[in-house]
Amino acid sequence: MIQPNVIELVESAHGGNRRALARLLTYVERGGPIAAKTLEAANNYIGNAYIVGITGPPGAGKSTIVDQLTHTFRSENQSIGVLAVDPTSPFSGGAFLGDRVRMQHHFLDPQVFIRSMATRGNSGGLARMANGAIRVMDAANLNVVLVETVGVGQTELDVMKAVDTLIVVMVPEAGDGIQALKAGLIESADIFVVNKADREGSQRMEGNLEAMLSMAEKHPWWRPPIVKTEAHQGKGIDSLYELIQAHKKALAESSRLQEKRIQRNREEFIRALKEGLVDIVNLVARDERGFASLIAKIEEGKKDPIAAAYDLLGNGEEFRKWLSDLEKRSQ
Repeated sequence: MIQPNVIELVESAHGGNRRALARLLTYVERGGPIAAKTLEAANNYIGNAYIVGITGPPGAGKSTIVDQLTHTFRSENQSIGVLAVDPTSPFSGGAFLGDRVRMQHHFLDPQVFIRSMATRGNSGGLARMANGAIRVMDAANLNVVLVETVGVGQTELDVMKAVDTLIVVMVPEAGDGIQALKAGLIESADIFVVNKADREGSQRMEGNLEAMLSMAEKHPWWRPPIVKTEAHQGKGIDSLYELIQAHKKALAESSRLQEKRIQRNREEFIRALKEGLVDIVNLVARDERGFASLIAKIEEGKKDPIAAAYDLLGNGEEFRKWLSDLEKRSQ
């Protein structure tokens, strides 16, 4: 297989070549060495895009809000990348490519790049893939990257840690169901949106959110605002856009934007390291004879599983051997 020149592709994507960007995103989705090379090359160009996350339960109208925000950003002459992340299968009821049809009028705009990413039921590694895709879009010299996902699980929460401004979308029908979302996601929200505000229960939802915010830890530099929208009519989108700009300004003026990105890089490194070690362990466990022997002893009750794990973790030589074996297999 001919190895692609990812450095040239990154340079081309940075210069506005959307076909090059699409190829780079495909390499990131594949994972492995090609993804690492792609991200290493892209790293020289990142840090310019502002990353906005839009999350919330299924059916909250996130795709419509993304569509409307894209239109608003374009009216300000901003280039936009849209990453729609969905861990569910399109065959099992998850909203995926169908919702992207709503953005079809943006497809011919060279300043809008849209990408959907799904793992068809396998959420393992989704955060790693999505975070890498965000970084590649950033390297492509886009002004804003909008990331849409369903805020229902730990994987999606990890994805949302990769954004600068996090918008959590709720609907009146959720009633008292705020608890249905991950606590960490609620605590991380920068802006709350009550979409479909023309429906009964929007006032109650707004009141529930206000009560929750009043009990939360207060940050003097920013209190998450609540905005009502009717996204299908475009109502409230301008207010939401203004709040995004206000949060961006507040982050910059308080130096928290840079601090947030520094912390994000550190956490992504640690998470990637952990996931990589898990990959190594899973690979070796399948066909490494010595490891299989140890597994057999654990299964038969001849060795305590926790004690065995601590023994291996304390033995750096074993890990070096695993890495050596892994490198030989990849050649």
